[in-house]
Amino acid sequence: MALNKRSRLITHGDARSPNRAMLRAVGFGDTDFEKPIVGVANGHSNMNPCNAGIQPLVDRAMAALREIGAMPQVFGVPTITDGIGMGTEAMKYSLVSREVIADAIETSVNGQAMDGVLVCGGCDKNMPGGMIAMARMNVPGIYVYAGTIKPGKWKGQDLTVVSVFEAVGAFSAGKMAREDFIGIEKNACPSVGACGGMFTANTMSSSFEALGMSLLGSSQMASPDAEKADSAAASAKALFNAIKLNLRPRDIITRKSIENAAALIMATGGSTNAVLHYLAIAHAAEVRWTIDDFERVRRRVPVLCDLKPSGRYVATDFHRAGGVPQVLKMLLAHGLVHGDCMTITGKTLAAELVKIRVKPRGDQDVIRPWDNPLYPHGHLAILKGNLAPEGCVAKITGLKSPKITGPARVFDSEPTAMNAILAKKIKAGDIVVIRYEGPKGGPGMQEMLAPTSALVGQGLGETVGLITDGRFSGGTWGMVVGHVAPEAFEGGPIALVKEGDSITIDAHKRLIQLNVSVKELAQRKKKWQQPKPRYTRGLLAKYVKLVSTASRGAVTD
Repeated sequence: MALNKRSRLITHGDARSPNRAMLRAVGFGDTDFEKPIVGVANGHSNMNPCNAGIQPLVDRAMAALREIGAMPQVFGVPTITDGIGMGTEAMKYSLVSREVIADAIETSVNGQAMDGVLVCGGCDKNMPGGMIAMARMNVPGIYVYAGTIKPGKWKGQDLTVVSVFEAVGAFSAGKMAREDFIGIEKNACPSVGACGGMFTANTMSSSFEALGMSLLGSSQMASPDAEKADSAAASAKALFNAIKLNLRPRDIITRKSIENAAALIMATGGSTNAVLHYLAIAHAAEVRWTIDDFERVRRRVPVLCDLKPSGRYVATDFHRAGGVPQVLKMLLAHGLVHGDCMTITGKTLAAELVKIRVKPRGDQDVIRPWDNPLYPHGHLAILKGNLAPEGCVAKITGLKSPKITGPARVFDSEPTAMNAILAKKIKAGDIVVIRYEGPKGGPGMQEMLAPTSALVGQGLGETVGLITDGRFSGGTWGMVVGHVAPEAFEGGPIALVKEGDSITIDAHKRLIQLNVSVKELAQRKKKWQQPKPRYTRGLLAKYVKLVSTASRGAVTD
């Protein structure tokens, strides 16, 4: 097999060359130097359930690569877990880790001139970090998702990790017995795998099927199940074929395929974080894609899947019901995805979906029929107004009315807001403003799962608004608006809000409005002073110097 091998740079030449000698020490024999060297980016970690099941998948992928004629070279990739760091200073590293993961993969693959890369990860930032790296390097690559966790059970109810956060609010409000509070905490996470609703990890992994960079049907498998390891082996073989074809990420990641991913995200009720991450992926692939493109897709695509956090079902239910391939076939049949987009298999999306029936099975109600969607339009609305001139993201599923006007309750950090919520100082009709938690101000755009879940647990999810220049967990639902840009640290209008100011959130009009005169805001802006950075050394300090606004994906290059 003739290959245009990048690794030829380090394996060709005199047989006594040092690079060959070093490769012999890790298992290369005389016949191996002409084989493609394939990197396997291994996100395995026992720090969290999301990544604790990865090693068996990596082992299967490595074995498949060797069997088919490649030389796999494994390297480690760091990970942290939002669910563990949530609500603490550790959470500031979450979004930052996306860039660290991308840089680590780029460093290993380009630093060793590898011919391709299989990235295997599980927690939220593993997916966009890996995809950013592949798009940036443009070396043949495929993403293998670690798989979803199985649902926990308590008194007949399916549980996810978000159940625990919501239980905190319910228990603190006196609406839950201690027995149930403890029972939910002990039973929410029964296996390895990433958080089980259509939260950020499952949103990104499922969208990679639509993007064309993961095998169809692979993203919602449970991490411990045998089919997940089988899928890892099949992914390795697909990557080897892509190397033979010289099929590269930028042949697959295009404006049309990103639109396919956005349509799938809307149809499945995916995470707000997908907006931020696809802006960054598009930037890495040098594809023209803006925050307004999400709104364009939202208006056309209905929500077809009844999935947590605002719906009833978990990822394993979705998989059994037909999963991503079923939803993509429905979207294709109605002209809402581009079937001519190339996928990692070397076939078009339409060709990959040819055997999938258009109508979902009648024995399930996870995926709704086309003529009976959960909602007629997508759930991630891009709002603009004098409070967010560059835009922001609102998640509007599960709400009776995505419109509220109320007094601002202003907090300059997440912990101070959380303290007020748990002390029952927030009332129906209030609009909580959490600022200085943006890309630079936080730094790192912490997710506000603890405050939003506490509000839901107290029964205020539909009647209290929450606005932030930070982010939300994929597990968040309610009247929430995040990614407000420009952020407070840069002097954005959210920095000028005062306690008691009237604010309007109106998703129907795509409006976020601070009901204060232009003259008054100008006077406030003159008095505003930028606070000192919260970190002056180390990784977070570097991040503050490099990171862009959220409306451009919070990228660092």
